[in-house]
Amino acid sequence: MCGLRIRGATRADLPILTEIYNHYVIDTAITFDLEPYTVERRTAWFEQFGSGGRYRLLVAEDDTGVLGYAGTTRFRPKAAYETTVETTIYCAPGASGKGIGSRLYSFLFEAVSGEDIRSIVAGYTVPNPASAALHARFGFKPVGVFRENGRKFGKYWDVAWMERPLHLPDVKIDSQGG
Repeated sequence: MCGLRIRGATRADLPILTEIYNHYVIDTAITFDLEPYTVERRTAWFEQFGSGGRYRLLVAEDDTGVLGYAGTTRFRPKAAYETTVETTIYCAPGASGKGIGSRLYSFLFEAVSGEDIRSIVAGYTVPNPASAALHARFGFKPVGVFRENGRKFGKYWDVAWMERPLHLPDVKIDSQGG
């Protein structure tokens, strides 16, 4: 992806991040939110991220604008879970399948590599072969599937869960998507 830049998200990105996310809310079962967000309602979500620490949010952009984002968020609110983070990753409509997710994850995991994180978890609605492949490429291993635990568009959906340690032993990640 020539010309693709990865950087920390800023408050000015919130409108486009909300627009990207709302595409998945309205048109897919990838997220279980049922109603689109306003920028104002999405502000609390955005404010969990920092330029340092466990919870980061990165954007991928080129000369046309923001093409996607990835972040690490709190897994659960109880203190014993502090060293586990959950990932979130979304590409703009039309930007999937171009290696953007791989670049985002490469930069994200490098950005948090010095933090007090033991495990990274990810959940995704199935079927989603692209998400399954992305997570496998980054060393995530399946841990289970919650059957029919989300209802959207009049249908029940399964959610696959994967995990990996923050630091993988001698694994070469191809950030170009292959």
